[in-house]
Amino acid sequence: MKETVVSGIRPTGKLHLGNYFGAVKNFVKMQYDYNCYFFIADLHSLTTHPTPGDLHGYVKHVLVEYLACGINPEETTIYVQSDVPEVAELYLYLNMNAYLGELERSASFKDKIRSQSDNVNAGLLTYPTLMAADILIHKATKVPVGKDQEQHLEMTRTFGNRFNRLYNTDLFPESFAFNYSENLVKVPGLDGKGKMSKSSGEGSCIYLADSPEVIRKKVSRAVTDGGPTAENQPKPEAIQNLFDLMKIVSPADTMAHFDALYNKCEIRYGDFKKQLAEDMIIFNSPIREKIEELSKDTSYLRQVAKHGALKARESAQKTIKEARELIGFKSF
Repeated sequence: MKETVVSGIRPTGKLHLGNYFGAVKNFVKMQYDYNCYFFIADLHSLTTHPTPGDLHGYVKHVLVEYLACGINPEETTIYVQSDVPEVAELYLYLNMNAYLGELERSASFKDKIRSQSDNVNAGLLTYPTLMAADILIHKATKVPVGKDQEQHLEMTRTFGNRFNRLYNTDLFPESFAFNYSENLVKVPGLDGKGKMSKSSGEGSCIYLADSPEVIRKKVSRAVTDGGPTAENQPKPEAIQNLFDLMKIVSPADTMAHFDALYNKCEIRYGDFKKQLAEDMIIFNSPIREKIEELSKDTSYLRQVAKHGALKARESAQKTIKEARELIGFKSF
């Protein structure tokens, strides 16, 4: 029997190459080896944006992009979090046995107090219990998360074990973080300052939905220097970042050609950037075209969301039924 994996996707904006190589590509592989539940975390998003301008539009955008990248709704379960009310019910039960002190010690809660001091809501405080509900509702044993989420996963184990202990059951298994790939690709940004990130600004990221014209414009503005002054000298960070991007999207012989030109002090950054942009366009085109196609197919998107919700609720309802019986809820 396949192990169950759960992972949430926040509807916070467009996917860029860093997202694709950092997580999405692994999700596409993962769906064939595990029993996967990928959910669009629209409830979570309210903790930082309680009055979103177009929440449904954001959710649709995320659904389209993940499908365009290769998530197969026939192989895995992709659903919208708010379409599964059992998650909110389990969230309530877990909150009844979560202690104020442990919630206040959450590193993410402390960070949010500083970053959004005018909106310190109860949802921020109980974020770890909602995350736990997302995972425990499907009895997942594996959760692909980064270092910043490992404390929440530890709290998920705490809440699950506490429920098991209080009600003398083994309903919830322990879940652990894992990396599906040992060699995750770190994609640098165009600003010369480390990895690709939305926080670095629009110009630093190549988004999967970017048009060829936009990609050419962004790459042409990428940070460079005056060029090498000695043969075989080490590349500064900004230049190395561009070569790392070329390594991801370009043929090996193209990469070798420009590397040799750099080492001989013969590189022309204008030519280098033009080639990098064209190779990015070639890499991006199949995904961008799929995004455009899916965005117009409202009927198919509705079908995928409905199918995903039915599959997710089938799993969630079994868990909630067991939890309610253990707690002592009974219908007259």
